[in-house]
Amino acid sequence: MKTADVIVETFPPGHLDEMGLGYSVLKEINPRLILTSITPFGQTGPYRDFNASDLIAQAMGGLMYLAGFPEDPPHKLHGSQAYHSASVQATLGTEIALYVRELTGRGQQVDVSMQESVLISLETAMQHYDLRKEIRRREYREAPITPGIGLYRCKDGYIFSYIAGGLAGAGWDVILDWLDSEGMVADLRGPEYEDVFALMGDIQKMIRMAETDLEALMAVVGKWGHINEVISAFMMKHTKQELYDGAAKRRLMQVPVQSPKDLLESTQLEALGYFVDVEHPELGTTLKYPGAPCYLISKTPWRISRRPPLIGEHNSEIYEKELGLSREQLAVLKQEGAI
Repeated sequence: MKTADVIVETFPPGHLDEMGLGYSVLKEINPRLILTSITPFGQTGPYRDFNASDLIAQAMGGLMYLAGFPEDPPHKLHGSQAYHSASVQATLGTEIALYVRELTGRGQQVDVSMQESVLISLETAMQHYDLRKEIRRREYREAPITPGIGLYRCKDGYIFSYIAGGLAGAGWDVILDWLDSEGMVADLRGPEYEDVFALMGDIQKMIRMAETDLEALMAVVGKWGHINEVISAFMMKHTKQELYDGAAKRRLMQVPVQSPKDLLESTQLEALGYFVDVEHPELGTTLKYPGAPCYLISKTPWRISRRPPLIGEHNSEIYEKELGLSREQLAVLKQEGAI
């Protein structure tokens, strides 16, 4: 305890105090110690003693309310997203506490709530209600309603498209040229669609029409379905990469929805050196690991020095060298299943 920098614990609030190891005791032993406590709802408040799983934390943090399909109940996100969110926030809080310790010479307790950690992922949902009294709903569309904006199926998956023109990239004239070059523009070059495409490139005019000439606006909207059919047929003819490359050349905002396989084979991530092969001597091979977390530091480059430790791999270093136990005592602890 006297030599430790950080202790991470996930016991219920008050459990360490009952053991005589609460932070008030630990800081007397080691004033520089940082105790990071991760619990479902934090160390204080009416829910502090409640238990929770990842599922409960996703629900109580509001994330499930925004996940899934509008016609279905709320959905749990894949994997253990609440646990991951709490782990990320615990890491950030601990790093800040370490930095403060370098300035002040003193440690502190980092109180991490899974519920709060999940709540961060809601983006602007709370602000929408606070400022506009609007409750954000679950949304899903396999095909977009507004032509050119939304998710489209393609030959090997999905691509997200945002064709708006102006500062958001090239507009409808460019994508119509693209469709025309492959003989797939159908009748969209006809005069009956000129006003439709002109209006879709002017969102402010659409808003004004909604207020002043709703009937004319609905006549335009009635043609969107056919435009989407033509665009969807074009998308289905191509792969994600073909669409992405073609859109990039034309300054169109279209990006592939990446699968894990796509990410592992990404030439961009490869160029950044994101994935790292790490030796596992006990397996006689290397395993691929995620590399630097979203940033590269030029003067002190981030690197993986070795694989993660195995369970109990450093028992001798900790129990014998740090805590002063004998090898015989260590063997007894192992025999009794304590370690």
